[in-house]
Amino acid sequence: MQTRKLGQHGLEVSALGLGCMGMSDFYGSRDEAESVATINRALDLGVTFLDTADMYGVGANEELVGRVVRTRREWVVVATKFGNVRGADGSHRGINGHPDYVRSACDASLNRLGLDVIDLYYQHRVDPAVPIEDTVGAMSDLVAAGKVRYLGLSEAAPETIRRAHAVHPISALQTEYSLWSRDVEAEILPTVRELGIGFVPYSPLGRGFLTGQFARPEDLVDGDSRRAHPRFQGDAFAKNLELVTAIKTMAADKGCTPAQLALAWVLAQGTDVVPIPGTKRRTYLEDNLGAVDVMLDAADLARIDAVLPPGSAVGQRYPEASMATVDR
Repeated sequence: MQTRKLGQHGLEVSALGLGCMGMSDFYGSRDEAESVATINRALDLGVTFLDTADMYGVGANEELVGRVVRTRREWVVVATKFGNVRGADGSHRGINGHPDYVRSACDASLNRLGLDVIDLYYQHRVDPAVPIEDTVGAMSDLVAAGKVRYLGLSEAAPETIRRAHAVHPISALQTEYSLWSRDVEAEILPTVRELGIGFVPYSPLGRGFLTGQFARPEDLVDGDSRRAHPRFQGDAFAKNLELVTAIKTMAADKGCTPAQLALAWVLAQGTDVVPIPGTKRRTYLEDNLGAVDVMLDAADLARIDAVLPPGSAVGQRYPEASMATVDR
């Protein structure tokens, strides 16, 4: 497995990470045994970067990741997040970036993970009611206290990133990025590159859509949150399926799967980019990791860009209520 650096202060991870969210929440039923096997298989295959958050499964995902990581801690980089507040019943209670909450959320995450330190700690969403300087100041205190090694932000706007980075070095920005979500190319990527911040794309497979596994909206099981996403509905679904057809054709020409082509494209955007495709099954994990061996030349990239330029996807990437929490 190749490795890549995030930021300029020593954080180095595998070129592909593993997003663990779907193991505990949002994408249908859980299978804890298969999830544990998937994490262990990822580590066996050289993945060193695991991504979770305190809101995934209302803490259950951190507990799951922690149980595995504690047995192999010496070389695993664990990233988790705070700020999206949920009740014990799973209800969403807003965003909290107050310094006192930052400290209590970190302690709670450390307890669930069963770890002494969090390798990379993200603010999951920017709290518009709290100056970013106050939130990142509290995060910086956690670094000074030895509870956190590196800091990150998620879905933050360029000006927010600059202000945060002025308080304490930000090592990584996590934001959605894929062949059907390319808006970060306009301002976000230039900003983080100017500041020397690594970029961690989540949903690099378009929440699974770009793999070609869905032929119709009904293929999503009951309880799958993607049913509420505009791109997975009605006419938008049909239009977006045309993009997947194009991806399948190009993947066949390259001798790889659609998922591998989509991930290889993200990897080709720069050595400061570390995608974290999520899966809860070993089969998909192994397919995803094959992307590191798919080499795209200039002609391949030009062909992909011609077929899937920025703005190709039909529909917003989140429902309106979720889009409202994105710092823009």
